[in-house]
This record gives sequence, structure tokens and C-alpha cells, in this order.
Amino acid sequence: MRIGVPQFPGSCDEVDALLAAGKVGDAELLWHRDRDLKGVDAVVVPGGFSYGDYLRAGAIAGLSPVMDAVADFAREGGPVLGICNGFQVLCAAGLLPGALLQNQNRRFVCRQVELVVETTATPWTAAAERGQLLSIPAKHQSGRWYAPDELLAEVKENDQIVFRYAAGGNFNGSLEDVAGVCNAGRNVVGLMPHPEHAVDPLTGSADGLVLFRSVLEGAAHAA
Repeated sequence: MRIGVPQFPGSCDEVDALLAAGKVGDAELLWHRDRDLKGVDAVVVPGGFSYGDYLRAGAIAGLSPVMDAVADFAREGGPVLGICNGFQVLCAAGLLPGALLQNQNRRFVCRQVELVVETTATPWTAAAERGQLLSIPAKHQSGRWYAPDELLAEVKENDQIVFRYAAGGNFNGSLEDVAGVCNAGRNVVGLMPHPEHAVDPLTGSADGLVLFRSVLEGAAHAA
């Protein structure tokens, strides 16, 4: 399996995403001006501060040429994961529901959090168990997921909430403790905490590996 990782001006977590992807397959760095994905089997849109978060987080990167290719890939059912700024980019590009607002305290926060896996019906959580707790670091200033009432009801009806912060761990004020969601097709997933920083016990946790194992096992079943 080959996992592509787009790099935007301002990205800072693409190397970690490449290392994490490299634990389950081959990883390929893609430039933001690329108009094709070089035949990769999955895409991870990494964290960072694409284009310095000018206008608003993820807004400019969502218009990059590579995101047209990612959108086409997603429409064809390709698995796409957005992490932190990548989650913001996917929301800005209209590939995921909702928006990421500033944290309730308007401060940048970096801490280890516990996530609850709410659904395993995505290519990025298929190897997890529903209700499983994942210990993963989070670091962001604009990670408060929000959706208007009608959209929230639709997301809940369609079982599109993929991760929630564990009880008492919602530090940014996200609506209904949401830490990650998927699209209606279930192949595009975004989350604010960083599974690519939790793939080795030496860094405190390897719980993030389950996302990368999931997409690998899904590809193996599809072959």
C-alpha cells in the first residue's frame, strides 16, 4: 500500500505522517501544486499551519491544486484522513461536515487526550473496537468542532461521529465532545488529535497506529 501525504507551505507534521504511514506501507510526499496523486492508495492530509493559517485555518490550502486531486480521489471512494490542520483543510474543501472554530479559551493547547472510538465503520477505524480508548496528543488553537443544528442532526443520524473526547477531556469546547467525523460516504475521516505522533511507545503511546493498520487491512481485504 502507498499512502500519499500532501505538503503545503506551513505544514509541519508531514514528516511524522510519513513515518507513521511508513509503518504499514510505503509513504509518498506530495507537493501542494501537484495535480495528481501519483497512484497512491490512500491520502493523509497532515497537520501544521498551512499558508500560516491566513484568512482562517485550512482555507487557502483547501484551494490548492492537490486538493482537487484529493477531492476526485475521495469521490471515487479512496480513503482520506485529515489530521488537525488536515481536518481543517478537509472541512474548508467541503469534504467533511462542520467547521473548526477557535478553542473556547482562545489559547493554543498541547496535551495528551483520550479519545473514544464511536464507530468502526470507516477505513481508518476498521481495526479498532467501538468504545476503545486511544491515548493521543492534541495541539491546536482552532479545534472546536461546530455544526448548526440541522447538520449536527444529520451527522448523528448517519453515524458520522468517529471520535469523541473521553468524559471530562473536551478541552476545546467541541460540540457534543466531537473530536473527529467522517463524510457520508465514510471514506473521508478527520480528527483534531494527532495519531501520527502516537505510533511508538517511546513517545508515550502507540495507540495511533490503529488508524494506519485499519487502512492497510482494508486495502488487503479489497485486493
